[in-house]
Amino acid sequence: MAGRLLLRSAARVIYSRRPFPSQLGLRGLASGGIPSDEDQATGLEKIVLQAARKGADPYSILKPKEYAGSKQDPHIVPSVNNKRMIGCVCEEDNTAVIWFWLHQGEAQRCPSCGAYYKLVPHELPH
Repeated sequence: MAGRLLLRSAARVIYSRRPFPSQLGLRGLASGGIPSDEDQATGLEKIVLQAARKGADPYSILKPKEYAGSKQDPHIVPSVNNKRMIGCVCEEDNTAVIWFWLHQGEAQRCPSCGAYYKLVPHELPH
């Protein structure tokens, strides 16, 4: 008996707080429509969206440009430090990765295949 009474009173509270069907469509449109992702974004997400609108890639999210790997056109490796460890898969079907340290300055060769890499400074936007 007490259970039924509680269920009925809970149902009345829930149904009394529900907006009328005519008010459901007006709630989102009252302030000018539904906000977009850019309107709701904050912090680092907003910085990334603004940079993407300008065509920049501040966190290296997009696929990097391809380089020839020669001494005149080395592979560009961005880094926030003055050295970085990188891995080179020298052949397309190779399963082994050749790891070596890349230091800031002139382009350096991979010890196995001879491809050139160059470390460039990269600043994060925050």
